[in-house]
Amino acid sequence: MIRLEQVDKRYPNGHLALSGVDLVIRRGEFVFIVGPSGSGKSSLVRLLYREELPTAGDVYIDQFHLTHMRRSQVPRLRRQLGVVFQDVKLLPQRTVGQNVAFAMEVVGASSREIAKRVPQVLELVGLGRRRDSFPHQLSGGEQQRLGIARALVNNPVYLIADEPTGNLDPDTAQDIMQLFLEINRRGATVIMATHARDLVNQVKRRVLAIDHGRIVRDELKGAYHEA
Repeated sequence: MIRLEQVDKRYPNGHLALSGVDLVIRRGEFVFIVGPSGSGKSSLVRLLYREELPTAGDVYIDQFHLTHMRRSQVPRLRRQLGVVFQDVKLLPQRTVGQNVAFAMEVVGASSREIAKRVPQVLELVGLGRRRDSFPHQLSGGEQQRLGIARALVNNPVYLIADEPTGNLDPDTAQDIMQLFLEINRRGATVIMATHARDLVNQVKRRVLAIDHGRIVRDELKGAYHEA
């Protein structure tokens, strides 16, 4: 379970990105985080994978207290998390398979584990036949699928995505959304910050709306905006 208690985030320039945020996300949920640019969506997401720390308040993910955890605990936390970015951040000199394998190598997986797991994940995301291709040989949608495969390969409990369809055409974005829904059906908790109004309205999952750093709406089977 993810829990935020009275969380503020203020940047050195004085900008207050989050203010008094209280939030609970339970395992197995699919949650959209929506709101205008600058509302605090990305700040909230970065707190969840401990890219940043709150200025005040507490962030918990399962047994981890992110606000006060020791640096030595961060790798253990991140093994439970998969993160997908709008900018996929692929390794250009490595093949599709090697990009996914690298995510296992950094957490100390054995060669046997890597050889077994990588093909499974590539099949799940529809890239089984592109294992030996390089990132520049992939379409934009395939690159995003590769980013998802890399996030999934260590069997994360939580999959966190920051604008994963932002650079994609509508048909490809629809395919990527279906992939996230399948991942959720397989048991992962999915948390997605997005501007994709049509996809949010179509999927009808929990919606957290943020404005000026505050959660102003929290709806099950919600929509991008209030009717």
